[in-house]
Order: sequence, then C-alpha cells, then structure tokens
Amino acid sequence: MPHTVGAADMFRFAAAATEAHGVPPEDARLLADTLVTAELWGHPSHGMLRLPWYLDRLASGATARVAAPETVSDNGAVVVVDGRDGLGQVLTDRAVTLGVERASQHGISAIAVRNSGHFGTAAYFTRKAAEQGCVAILITNASPAMAPWGGKEKRVGTNPWSIAAPGGRHGTVVMDIANTAVARGKIYHAKERGRPIPEGWAADADGVPTTDPRQAIEGLILPMAGHKGYAISFMFDVLAGVLTGSAFGGAVVGPYQPTGSSGVGHLLICVDIRAMADPAQFEQRMEALVEEAKATPTARGVQEVFVPGEPEIRTAERLRAEGITVADDTWLSLTRIAAATDVPLPPVVDQEVPE
Repeated sequence: MPHTVGAADMFRFAAAATEAHGVPPEDARLLADTLVTAELWGHPSHGMLRLPWYLDRLASGATARVAAPETVSDNGAVVVVDGRDGLGQVLTDRAVTLGVERASQHGISAIAVRNSGHFGTAAYFTRKAAEQGCVAILITNASPAMAPWGGKEKRVGTNPWSIAAPGGRHGTVVMDIANTAVARGKIYHAKERGRPIPEGWAADADGVPTTDPRQAIEGLILPMAGHKGYAISFMFDVLAGVLTGSAFGGAVVGPYQPTGSSGVGHLLICVDIRAMADPAQFEQRMEALVEEAKATPTARGVQEVFVPGEPEIRTAERLRAEGITVADDTWLSLTRIAAATDVPLPPVVDQEVPE
C-alpha cells in the first residue's frame, strides 16, 4: 500500500541520503527541496522517484559530487558556464543567481550552461528569478524521447521550458511544460503505480500507439500538437544544446541511466522588469491580466478558471497538511537507499481507516 509522509520528513531524508553520497550539505538540501517541491506541486513524476536515479549517477561518478563549474566566457550580459558534470539543480540554481545579478546590471541576461545534468522541475528555478523582479525563461534539452515528425526512432528530447513572472497579489505566474504530449517522468510514474497511460501519450518501439507505460518507455513519447511540438523541441535543442556548446540530439544522456556524462545544456534568459517598466505598474497590469482570465465564464462542468502556476500552489497548500503519498515502487527504492546510506526512512503519517 502507498505510504504517506510529511513534507519536512521527506526533505530531511532526501537531503541526508544525498549528503551520504558525498554531496555538500547545502547542495544536498537544494536537491532535496526540488524533489519535495515537485511532490507538493502534485508532480510526483519529478519528485522522489527520481532520487535513486540521481544517487546512482553520483555513486557511479557520472555526476560530480561537488559541483565545480568553470566560466567559459563572460561578456557581461551573456555568460557561458561549463558545468563539468555537476548536479543540474546546483548548476541551474547558480545560473539563476548570476542571471538575476547580470540582468540588474544590463537589463537582460543570458546564462548558458553546458555539460550539466537533469535539473528536475524548470519552474522551481524560474520562480526564483521572478521573485527577484525578473521575467525569466529557462530552456533545457533532454535525452531522446520522441521521433522527428514522420520518423519512428527516438532522436529528439522532450526539451522542457518554463516562463515565470511576478503576478502582484496573485503571486508568481509560471508555465512549465515539455514539448511532448506528456513529460517522460509521468510515464515512469504510471509504471510505478501499475496503471495504464492515456491514449495519445506514447507509441511502442514499432511506432504503434500504446497505453502500456512499459512499452512507452521502450518506445516513443508523442509530441504535443503534432508536428508543432516536434518543431519546438528541435529548436530548443538549438538553443540549449547547440548554442551552449553542450550535447544535443541523441548524444544527451538521461538521468535514469546510471553511467555516462549527461551533457545536458540549459539557457536561462532573465529580463529585469525595471529596465522596461515601473515594477509597481507591471504588477498592476499583471493583476489585471490574471483577473480578466479568472473572470471568464466557465464551461459546463468547470468550477473555476486557473492561471498558469495556480493549481500547483493550491495543491502544495493541501499536501503540506495531508502529507505526500509515495507509490509502492518508490517507497521500495527509498527503503533500499535507507539501507545503503544508514539514513532512517521518514516516518509514515497515520492514516484514518475508513469504517
């Protein structure tokens, strides 16, 4: 049966297990926070099921335990950083710090990161930049998941992206999507729960549509919006892979593979709102945009219109009180981690038994 754990206990476990693999405490806490935050947002596909993937790569040496990025070029507003196989979360967090700083100096910044790793949920990082007065765009490439339009072999990644902006009293407005019909992690999550995936998500190795997550993992994830999703992913590989000097196309290695340099590339663009508008007026205009969207008459069966990022905040409020429910397969993986690292499993929250 699934296990429900408090968010704080889950965080402490993930941080301690990561630190036990030789990762500095601050970096271990960052990785743990990205995973638990994804769980709280209702995206377990990017949550604790990925912890054993990251730890396996640390154990094999594919990911460096201590991030030691090197600046390749620095032109003020544009900086290129070689991540040297550090944890993607750590490298991207440092890119945000640098991106906001340079945007405050130049109005806009572009931070390119090469030779990084999977960074988890893109919105985690764009939100940070938005909270510091920027509109942020973050693009990353990923290991092959979809076929070029008309093909039947994986050559193109899901290549996710996120845009975030301050929304005044409505908080941060943020979009975070992959360019496939679904993020690959959701298929892994369905496999762990033993559930079929919806039609239209994936095809098997022969290109035949499937609802079996195991066949989907071996096969293809389908692009969103047909050829448009493929084209967007292709061009994002230009920005995150080719332009940054990192790996691209079939050369990118995914986080679920325990060995091999990942070669993931990221491109972060930060626009300092003060360089274009009065921040107070910008927030007022954002509030007006949000309120116009939320005032839209709802379709039959729909109770409320949401703006991007709002459902995640609602879910986080609920799960902080209820706890995070972990699938059986994920809990088994955490049990193995606990045994290997001598870090106690997080305590399970008492559940009411229905009468």
